Amino acid sequence: MDRHDLQLQSFDVIRFASYRTACKLRFVQKFCNLHLVDVWNIIESFRENGLNSLEPTNEISVSKLETLISSLYHNLNKRLPIQQQISVESKASVLLNWLLSAYFGSECGKIRVFSIKIALAIMCAGKLVDKLRYIFSQISDGAGHLIHWKSASFLKDLLALPAAVFESPSFYYRDGLETEFFPLNSRITVNDFIATLIVEPGPPCLVWLLLLQKLATVESVVHNTTCSVCSKESFTGFRYRCQRCHNYIMCQDCFWIGRTTGEHKNDHEVKEYSTFKSPSKQTLSSLRKSFRCYPEKSTQALPRFPEHPEKTLNLSHIVPPSPLPAHNKFSIHNGMTDCISNKSMGISNDSTLSNNFLSGDEEHKLIARYAAKLAQEDLSSTEHQVSSVLCIDDAQHQREIIAELENKNKEIMKEIQKLRRQEETDIESGINGENDGGLMTELRALRQRKGELEGHLGALQDSRRHLMSQLEGLMRMLKSHQITSPKSSPNSSPRSSRSPPINQHVSQIGEFE
Repeated sequence: MDRHDLQLQSFDVIRFASYRTACKLRFVQKFCNLHLVDVWNIIESFRENGLNSLEPTNEISVSKLETLISSLYHNLNKRLPIQQQISVESKASVLLNWLLSAYFGSECGKIRVFSIKIALAIMCAGKLVDKLRYIFSQISDGAGHLIHWKSASFLKDLLALPAAVFESPSFYYRDGLETEFFPLNSRITVNDFIATLIVEPGPPCLVWLLLLQKLATVESVVHNTTCSVCSKESFTGFRYRCQRCHNYIMCQDCFWIGRTTGEHKNDHEVKEYSTFKSPSKQTLSSLRKSFRCYPEKSTQALPRFPEHPEKTLNLSHIVPPSPLPAHNKFSIHNGMTDCISNKSMGISNDSTLSNNFLSGDEEHKLIARYAAKLAQEDLSSTEHQVSSVLCIDDAQHQREIIAELENKNKEIMKEIQKLRRQEETDIESGINGENDGGLMTELRALRQRKGELEGHLGALQDSRRHLMSQLEGLMRMLKSHQITSPKSSPNSSPRSSRSPPINQHVSQIGEFE
């Protein structure tokens, strides 16, 4: 995207630099489909690519930036319907070139991570308050106070956006500008930071920022009236009313260009409207206000946020849930036995499958308790026993397949990391773009293969959970059978011909204890 693309949109005919800049940035935002991505998607993409905890002075290569943008659009396509999905390569190329034109430096082909965070956070969709909160988290210390030297870097990168759409003569950074916003000897919290930048009319060099946010909301507002200049009916966007001329209404196109009719002049004071109320509703609202005996309570325009940052959660003790015995560090038979015993004793099955906190003695005690419980029950139903064995065999087969798929997944992840290291090494050593393209193609193929394996793994895990639910149903049927049987008394239950193997299993477990 260059100057010619913007000239084709006829933005230069707008008289006001703030509206002209906001319209150009809104065009870039919609052309790159960033209006479909909110700030939370941006943060998640930074985390996926390992860029969330880097300092503002850190730099990344152009290939790493391309990977970040591609992952952003790939995640967007996952949320969009098939008929609305976008071309990742074309949109990523346009956004990459625009960001490079705004922030690319000449030192070793690197670009600062902080600049990319500021640009994507401002240009994406979402509330301006959420965007500024995220930006403040990048330029504040652990106590929740603004770091002044980082605020200067923030203003430089923020004012580079108007320069990227060729509006630098109107909005630019100058030395000492940050002290005009945030005095050096003051402690600036997140609420002070938001109030300084978002309260209207705002700083003169950042007027375009509020207008960019307004343009996204007024595009769908329909004004059921007629423009006094061009006679357009039911127009969208902003609406302007002259404070001198009676009932003189203008659409945003006529006002921005400066087109007038009759006695109205461009130096007349006008009022801007971003919403529309019918004349009947306006009259009703005026009457309601006139009959009030007390003034209306003033509503707080800006929300208040905690001035101290929240403590980071310690997730070191959290074990990722996995049905594999290799993660649980005990055999398949013991894992299945623990699952059944926990269900019979009222313990949650999901927490047992991912539980690594039980010691070896506790596991043996659980097995012993379950074996003792089985020794007291009458296992006379051969059909139920065969069904249970088949379910266990199927679950064991599913476990083996899942373990095999996870091993393949680990090998693919190792290969991806190896290719990433090789790609960075090749770029630093000056290898031409053809080799880089081959590596990127191979890397995308590996990612696609990894996604297929993960999908297969998820399907197998769902199948295994279904088998476990069937096994639980069989256990409940066994219990209900024992309750209805007259021989199921715990004091006088006779042993069947299959009881000796269970007693033998109990004696073996007793040796472990």
